Amino acid sequence: MPTTMRDVSNEAVLLAGGARAILLQIAMPQVGHGVARHSDFTADPLRRLRNTLTYLYVLVYGTPAEVDRITGYVDRAHAPVRSAAGEPGPAYDAVDPEQQLWVAATLYDSAMVMHDAVFGALPTDDAESLYAEYRRIGTALQMPAELWPENRAAFRDYWQQALEALAVDDESRRVARDLLFPAGGPWWIRALMPVMRFLTAGMLPESLRAQFGLPWNERRARGYRRVIRLTAVVYPRLPGALRHWPARHYLLAFRKGAPQ
Repeated sequence: MPTTMRDVSNEAVLLAGGARAILLQIAMPQVGHGVARHSDFTADPLRRLRNTLTYLYVLVYGTPAEVDRITGYVDRAHAPVRSAAGEPGPAYDAVDPEQQLWVAATLYDSAMVMHDAVFGALPTDDAESLYAEYRRIGTALQMPAELWPENRAAFRDYWQQALEALAVDDESRRVARDLLFPAGGPWWIRALMPVMRFLTAGMLPESLRAQFGLPWNERRARGYRRVIRLTAVVYPRLPGALRHWPARHYLLAFRKGAPQ
């Protein structure tokens, strides 16, 4: 039976790639400027991550009515996020299909980086069917289905070209700093951030790691590889209730109408 998004999306270990996905997103200048000027990163730097997780979990595990509700919420949030006439910097528009494609691509790629590191690469047929299903992340938000690269080989070509076009500027670095060095929030989040910064740096392409000013050297690289190997041994042996807790938590909060 093919591997589906329902099979993999509730694994908590995939959350370790969340900050990587956000940094990749904001490294596209259009997306970075939109986030910097129309979000509350300074007041609540983890809100974008929470909202993204809620969207993904509801999209994969929610009822059709819940999917309509979450996509409506995101559409309304995105509607005013576009650059004004005469505003300096690159033009941004949260409903621009190319920008939606990039956001969806970062979520897919970051999930697969963590999944393959911990569980091993999927068989080719499973990997292709899962990849095709991931287009839902973008199409649910109005991205035309044909914009999603046809297969994983086409995606790799798109991904490489997109990476080469990224450019981290001061606004993107400020957003990254607010995310990775939160001034507020629960104490346990702040306590975990050094680990998150380390893992995020390890997963980023070298060029972006340098542009975001994240320290790295051979000693850190060896440490990163050890952490990934240990995680691959320990995590699959954890109880399912623990591994799948975040998905249940965010779905329950959404169903209770908790503010996002």
